[in-house]
Amino acid sequence: MILIENTCISDDIEDQLFVCNLEKCKGACCVEGDSGAPLDESELAILDEIYPQVAPYLTEAGKQVIAREGTYTKDLDGDYVTPIIDGKECVYAIYDERGILKCAIEEAYNDGKISYKKPISCHLYPIRVTKYEEFHALNYDRWEICSPACSLGSELGVPVYKFLKAPLIRAYGEHWYEQLTHEIDERQQARINA
Repeated sequence: MILIENTCISDDIEDQLFVCNLEKCKGACCVEGDSGAPLDESELAILDEIYPQVAPYLTEAGKQVIAREGTYTKDLDGDYVTPIIDGKECVYAIYDERGILKCAIEEAYNDGKISYKKPISCHLYPIRVTKYEEFHALNYDRWEICSPACSLGSELGVPVYKFLKAPLIRAYGEHWYEQLTHEIDERQQARINA
């Protein structure tokens, strides 16, 4: 594991190879699972604030669920998550012309309507962050639906931490990311010299 500031980073984030392959998985992570995407408490007000700009991108079913449940909800563990439609896809998930699920929030961001890209848990995936009182634990989440991403990552030789550079910087800052890459470089050099 790697320790940087108040974070504990799993070795898998250095070692595992991963590049999302939406052509193969079709955005299955927006549908599969027991609940919606995990949300940080700081994101709740943002979802309420940006909803008018995001709403035009949503499906009718997504709008109906949000009208009933709100822009966020709690799961069975009492954690904040995005609402889901009929126990399946996230209310913010939309299909493109190729049948690939995309994020309505991110589409609004890409179109310059809002400055918030998407929930940080979605942006960081396949890293899942568990927040403890004293530190954050960053772990690689293995999920069968991501096997095409693992294959593409292997083919391209891209480790998780490099694939997720932008969201890691968004979450923890440029300096933190520089420390992470420096630590990984030193570890890899030590292995070569061993």
